[in-house]
Amino acid sequence: MSASTAQTTFPVSALARRGGLKAGERRIGWLFLLPAVAAFVLVIAVPFLRALGYAFTRYDLQTPEPVFIGLGNFRALAASPEVLGSFVTTLLYVVLATGFTVILGLAWAIVLNQTFRGRAALRAMSLLPWVLPSTVCAFVWGWIFNSRFGLLNAVLLDLGLIPFPTAWLSTTSGAMSAIVVTKVWLSIPLYMSFFLAGLQGLDREQIDAARVDGAGNLAILRDHVLPHLRPVLLVVVVLGVIGNLQQFDTIFALTGGGPVRATTVLSIEVYRRAFDQWDVGMAAAIGLLWVATILPAAYLYLRHLLKGV
Repeated sequence: MSASTAQTTFPVSALARRGGLKAGERRIGWLFLLPAVAAFVLVIAVPFLRALGYAFTRYDLQTPEPVFIGLGNFRALAASPEVLGSFVTTLLYVVLATGFTVILGLAWAIVLNQTFRGRAALRAMSLLPWVLPSTVCAFVWGWIFNSRFGLLNAVLLDLGLIPFPTAWLSTTSGAMSAIVVTKVWLSIPLYMSFFLAGLQGLDREQIDAARVDGAGNLAILRDHVLPHLRPVLLVVVVLGVIGNLQQFDTIFALTGGGPVRATTVLSIEVYRRAFDQWDVGMAAAIGLLWVATILPAAYLYLRHLLKGV
């Protein structure tokens, strides 16, 4: 019998004829994605498109049905000192909260990257603020900053640093400082985790050689640590900016946007317009302004995330 006639013929499955296992796996993958896509459409896409339409309408208590007014809401926003003030307050809050959290998170990551007894326990304890509900933390910090029985005033009075109790949450600077401190305390564990993961890849022999050459801590930080952490630093800053631009619950629970709009960021402004004043059209227009402030940071993050994909 010749070799050609001795060959065995194997049956070819329908799956293989339609493109093999990869095609079947691709279809199964899309099937698993359907619930997430459906949730995205129902929870995010549809409400966003509805808000986009409301932004060009008058829709308030005096106008129970949306009436198209074109760019009327946006012209009102441009002439509104309240919205401009909320925008400036938002930028100030984002810069302070993100900046202090990056600095303190990096410093704490460097400390936890050292070798000492109890390091693992301290690392675990450092994650505690991250796992606590943000609203609960806001109420705790509200008690700390309380003017009558707050812990901060008690400590400062005992140390003789202030002559009488200070109403921290009743002044412009005090309220802004309170929401920044609270947000920094909540966010340090997350930032620290990013930096600590980045520090694991730093060559310790390179650091030891720099110390032998006489480099101090600041020189090592400037010449070795920061260049090594540059990609991580970019991701952390961008994510911090996006998160702080969206901040609502902590600020609302701690100050409610006060005193006298001192801590009214864009998220609080949207809430007040929609649910206090029932001006849905204006709230939607402010929401679009809010989204526009987030888009540049989101673009930078996606560009970095998709680089090399």
